[in-house]
Amino acid sequence: MKRLVGGLCAVAAFGSVGAAGLPALKPEARQADAARYTAQLLGHAHYLPTALDDARSEQIFERYIRALDPERMFLLQSDIDGWKEARTRLDDAILSRDLALPFALYRRQAERADATFARALTLLRRGFDFQVDESYRLSRKDAPWATSPDELAELWRKRLKHEWLQLRLAGQDDTRVAAALERRYLAARRRLARMQSDDVFQIFMGAYTGSVDPHTGYLGPRAAGEFDISMRLSLVGIGAMLEEKDDFATIRELTPGGPAARSGRLQVGDRIVGVGQGERGRIEDVQGWRLDEVVAKVRGGPDSVVRLDVLPGDATLGGTQRTVALVRKTVGLEDQAARKGVVNITDGRRVGIITLPTFYQDFTARNRGEKGYRSATRDVARLLGELRSEGVDAVVMDLRNNGGGALDEAIELTGLFIETGPVVQQRDGHGRVQVNGDHDPAMAWSGPLAVLIDRHSASASEIFAAAIQDYRRGVVLGENSFGKGSVQSMVKLERLGAQAAPGLGELRLTIAQFFRINGATTQLRGVKPDIALPMLPTHDAAGETGFDNALPFMRIRAANYDTLAGLDETLPHLEERHRARIAANPEFGRLLGEIARRKALQARTEISLHEPTRRADPAPLPARATPADGPDLLQVEAAHIVVDRIELERPGQQAGGR
Repeated sequence: MKRLVGGLCAVAAFGSVGAAGLPALKPEARQADAARYTAQLLGHAHYLPTALDDARSEQIFERYIRALDPERMFLLQSDIDGWKEARTRLDDAILSRDLALPFALYRRQAERADATFARALTLLRRGFDFQVDESYRLSRKDAPWATSPDELAELWRKRLKHEWLQLRLAGQDDTRVAAALERRYLAARRRLARMQSDDVFQIFMGAYTGSVDPHTGYLGPRAAGEFDISMRLSLVGIGAMLEEKDDFATIRELTPGGPAARSGRLQVGDRIVGVGQGERGRIEDVQGWRLDEVVAKVRGGPDSVVRLDVLPGDATLGGTQRTVALVRKTVGLEDQAARKGVVNITDGRRVGIITLPTFYQDFTARNRGEKGYRSATRDVARLLGELRSEGVDAVVMDLRNNGGGALDEAIELTGLFIETGPVVQQRDGHGRVQVNGDHDPAMAWSGPLAVLIDRHSASASEIFAAAIQDYRRGVVLGENSFGKGSVQSMVKLERLGAQAAPGLGELRLTIAQFFRINGATTQLRGVKPDIALPMLPTHDAAGETGFDNALPFMRIRAANYDTLAGLDETLPHLEERHRARIAANPEFGRLLGEIARRKALQARTEISLHEPTRRADPAPLPARATPADGPDLLQVEAAHIVVDRIELERPGQQAGGR
């Protein structure tokens, strides 16, 4: 006899599944103005001006439908076929200031979604047989559209069964599971009923601007007004920037020194599926919530506790969730400051490690004319002086997870390690190239240097690492950097015309591109390390190349600079010593095994809905450990590599400061 779980006895309090009363949303005149002004800017002021024509309309259409139904779980193939003419009419809708078409497309999706959620509640009542050997497709982004309501219902049966089983495996009994899923889908219907005209317009404009490049984007009045507060949680929160991605509030950026970053248990790409207040408050399911609603739950008073149920970004949708408790606080400049440590090598060599979380600068103090304002460069210069007095033989600059910051700081920081010369080139949309460099011959450190980077090292980090590499000033270690070599500027749309009404929002516009001093851009390809170090895979392992519309890799004329001799001849020997060392190190053996396991899990496309099979799966990957005060495995290996360079290029040199 089949064992059915989730019947009426388990779902004791299902509400009505009747019509949710979807609002009749219509476009507003100011939205039409905002779309038209955006089109003008993208056509004339963007780094690579883009025409708004039928070809662009088709790209907007594809992105808009993807945004409305990312997993292809609501719309049918007949809907897509019926919108054939709409594919090439979205450009006309923008240029003619008539946005009825994108709103009509949204209305159809909303009706489908509301009916689907109602059916989902009914499906939950019927129960599931977890002894049947069947599987669930983890992602339907590229799957065919369902061709009939029956096919769609079967997809949802498996999705609900997967969600139920996932919660059961997390330790919840069937009554609690049923109640949680009931709340999830009733809340989903309520969110549809609360949608506003600005919400629809934001989705559509995201599809339009996103068709141009990944870093150009539209911020409506509410999003623009809450950018610094809500999206960055910069008042009192966990120190994270969130984005809405595939029905989840996803961590897009961690503020260095913030509660989330310092915990060591949250990473970029992790998905927040539940939020609880205090140490014992009930954790509320927030999957599918609007981003601003999740942010409001995460924020709170200083020194208060928030508990997050998190689905790791490096886990599949069938992965195990974990609960992370954080104490809210305001993140100050001191929390993000550069810090130093020392690695002692067995032969008596000492290597200074400087970890730089971001290229920060106290802009307020600088604008007030304060001579002692804090900055990344000034702090690193001070730390280099301390390390020099401590007699270190070499320095490692650790820029892992450094997403960038102030361009001036990247240039000035490079100047601490070179005498004078160019550091970075910028090219605008008219082809004009500006070379920025260091003009101060003083050096804070002239000794051996290494730079440690990873996939999350971006923008200003890439500028610094590329300059050090191009000068052959130091050896770059780690993994390929992110590859963000574009420059954005914020434009308030209401300033574009004398008749423009307030509340049009803002446009984040790509206006220029960074280039290395060797003429290659950091865009797309990033900085390739001289020696690769093994690192755990992340959800966005592709970096900029993971975007289907990233700006292309380009070259311009190289700047005038001189390289230092020696490193190119030494690199093969450094690589050989590195490989021998990690082959003999059990810690690296464990790391390589963990890397292989995570890659295998990330490669899974389906997951079993057979409970005994799921329970027999390998144990979940361990949570990331809280960072220790001392150097980590890769910092120690970087220290060995830079000391190897001393031994190979300057044999017999005595230890000591510079």
